Amino acid sequence: MRPDSHPLPVAAVLFDLDGTLADSAGDLAGAVNRIRRERGMAEMSVASLRPHASAGARGLLGAGMGVAPGDPDYPVLRDRFLAYYEAGLAETTALFDGIGALLDALDARGLRWGIVTNKAARYTRPVLAALGIESRASAIVSGDTTPHPKPHPAPLLHAATLLDLDSAKCVYVGDDLRDIVAGNAAGMPTIVAEYGYLGEAGCSDDWPANGWIDQPLDLLHWLPQRGD
Repeated sequence: MRPDSHPLPVAAVLFDLDGTLADSAGDLAGAVNRIRRERGMAEMSVASLRPHASAGARGLLGAGMGVAPGDPDYPVLRDRFLAYYEAGLAETTALFDGIGALLDALDARGLRWGIVTNKAARYTRPVLAALGIESRASAIVSGDTTPHPKPHPAPLLHAATLLDLDSAKCVYVGDDLRDIVAGNAAGMPTIVAEYGYLGEAGCSDDWPANGWIDQPLDLLHWLPQRGD
């Protein structure tokens, strides 16, 4: 049974990027479809690729090209996918409805916020700049900032260090099981963004999270009225 919302004793909010702060499925699917067109294959709909968007190149190439790490074609296809994505990473990507108002509310409450993503920094920074939020985040941790990406806790622990906070004073919000696993391993309370991608299963009922939100502004019910 899911718990009712209640203010958590935190001073900062950390967000996953793809599928939590921003809907980037269109641009990620576009990179896959460029490869498919090159190979004479029909394009796939964004809706069909959307559940795999949080899994990056591995998930999208698996769904769109039927290849996985270890397959002979995977390195070439991965490099091509990333090149195409970098060339069009902000064409359709936008903040989810309600995120702008949520970030304003966090600022008004004196709650700092940051971003912890598995996306490499060379893509993270341009996306955040295009979204107009790069300079507002108190911490930005990319997939190559620490030696280990999520679900390892290292990126989240690094973000807490950047904020000069104990990890238990940060809540992590994400739309993928690895986000919840990483948050738990870092000693942070975790919230599932159910409006996001949620992976292939499309269901987060059995994820070991502290709470769930149906839309971004629901997060405010889990936060104190003022930060420390």
